[in-house]
Amino acid sequence: MSNIKSNDESLETVAGNGLLHRRMFLTQGAAMLGAGSLGLLVPNPAAAQSGTKLPLLPKTPGAPMSAYGDRSHYENDVHRSTLSYPGTTGSGGSWTPLESLEGMITPNGLHFERHHSGIPDINPDDHRLLIHGLVDRPLVFSIDDLSRYPMVSRIQMIECSGNSRIGWAPEPAQRTCGGLHGLLSCSEWTGVPLSILLDEAGVDPRGKWLLVEGADSAAMSRSVPLEKAMDDALIALYQNGERLRPAQGYPVRLFLPGYEGNISVKWLRRLKVTTAPTFTRNETAEYSDTLPDGSSLLFTFPMEVKSVITAPSPGRSLKDKGLYEISGMAWSGAGKISQVDVSVDGGKSWGRAALSEPVLSKSITRFRAAWRWDGGPAIIMSRAVDETGDVQLDRTRFVAERGSKRNYHYNAIQSWKIAENGEVTNVYA
Repeated sequence: MSNIKSNDESLETVAGNGLLHRRMFLTQGAAMLGAGSLGLLVPNPAAAQSGTKLPLLPKTPGAPMSAYGDRSHYENDVHRSTLSYPGTTGSGGSWTPLESLEGMITPNGLHFERHHSGIPDINPDDHRLLIHGLVDRPLVFSIDDLSRYPMVSRIQMIECSGNSRIGWAPEPAQRTCGGLHGLLSCSEWTGVPLSILLDEAGVDPRGKWLLVEGADSAAMSRSVPLEKAMDDALIALYQNGERLRPAQGYPVRLFLPGYEGNISVKWLRRLKVTTAPTFTRNETAEYSDTLPDGSSLLFTFPMEVKSVITAPSPGRSLKDKGLYEISGMAWSGAGKISQVDVSVDGGKSWGRAALSEPVLSKSITRFRAAWRWDGGPAIIMSRAVDETGDVQLDRTRFVAERGSKRNYHYNAIQSWKIAENGEVTNVYA
């Protein structure tokens, strides 16, 4: 283990090619990030000089207030990428620009979307939620009824099961980080625990599953294990403090933490308690995992442990050699992230990244590592571990074990190649 000395600070390297110790981003190392270390973190920062001029103050009043706030127009280049599927109306997706975000919360306007038949326009005064089937008392709830129940809030992620599936392709696709992995978002969800409503309806002991159905014209429907519904399922009414947006299921959606996104049915209209899964079209023709022998594996609900480096990443190139922060996101449908390791030499050696608080269950966790780039070619990657001990696999082993016929649940390690000019591209390593 070697040390690099710069500006009278000792920066300990923990892995090959200049990866530095995570203490730079831990509380006890905060002193290293003080004003005296600015030269370490920012190449050639502008020093205050006599005669240096600050921007002039405006001489006229600024824009007036508005009834609903908007972001600065200087940030208009931060937007989702969208794709409508050929031959369909209203079917497609929108990818969150992960590379342009910080922290763990996804703004509502940048949250990923996946639609099967467009976004319905639903008047909340007319909408109803029915609970029926194997229950003692079939119940119908208006939105006003639901709003009277005790609510809870949780900060948790949701990920489409088809997220990152371009990784199955024989050659690496050249897209931004969000374009590859952006069917993922994290919000504060607020609503009524589903268990409260099911207890009120009185579930028959024979009931083991739910059929859940949405109010879009595709009648999106999935089978949900009753055990999950009674555990942490939420009848969500709010997202990040405001009412759900139409694209996110307004006026009410099901939210199943840690499960593949499509099972958190939007525009929720019906819950039927059943003895067994219903085997709907949406969970047989779609959202099943093809095995190497050609058979299909059904009901693979949990999203497995995963991570991705968002900076640097394609479109966020390095400018000059020197000290950089490697930043990224890690998440798991099984619980909390316990560890993220980073490699800057193509997986030959690894160093522990710092996890930014709070580290929450089934949520996005931000990780950070310090790297001194020497200006040469490099391959950087991250590897996450969750509290169950599940570890991300490298792509070679992942494809060997899962086969190449699948279309869902891709969570292999993502590798970025950095060229001598600082440009970042997607590679398989």
